[in-house]
Amino acid sequence: MKICIAAVGQRLPAWADAAVLDFVGRMPRDFRVEVKEVKPEPRNGQPVARLQAAEGERLRAAVPADYLLVAMDERGRDWTTTQLADAMGQWRDGARDLAFIIGGADGLDMQLKRQADLCLRLSSMTLPHALARVVLAEQIYRAWSILSAHPYHRN
Repeated sequence: MKICIAAVGQRLPAWADAAVLDFVGRMPRDFRVEVKEVKPEPRNGQPVARLQAAEGERLRAAVPADYLLVAMDERGRDWTTTQLADAMGQWRDGARDLAFIIGGADGLDMQLKRQADLCLRLSSMTLPHALARVVLAEQIYRAWSILSAHPYHRN
């Protein structure tokens, strides 16, 4: 299974980059995770919808067309880690590759959210962008650990 995390933003704090790389680096070859950073749209007084649309196009271009698309959105479904692991197991067994997309400061383009196969949220609280990437990378690793009966996750 190939997993892509496509996220708007190219300059994370060093601690966030290190944490994401740590979790991604722990993944085995059969659960390869790639992070693709997408350039944010310059603000320049543009309407939010235009910013979101431009960033949405970049995100869509960063993800292979045949990947299952999971939009990370504050209004998305509130899953447990076990539910994520169960879904990832089904996608793996169905030979589906997976892309998680994270929007920029203004969120994801509405059209891109409609195109997504699933919308999920990481928390009911608002997370800073860098922390959202870290939490997502950790949850992907934790879901893999559940599927693999690895001792990282404990019930």
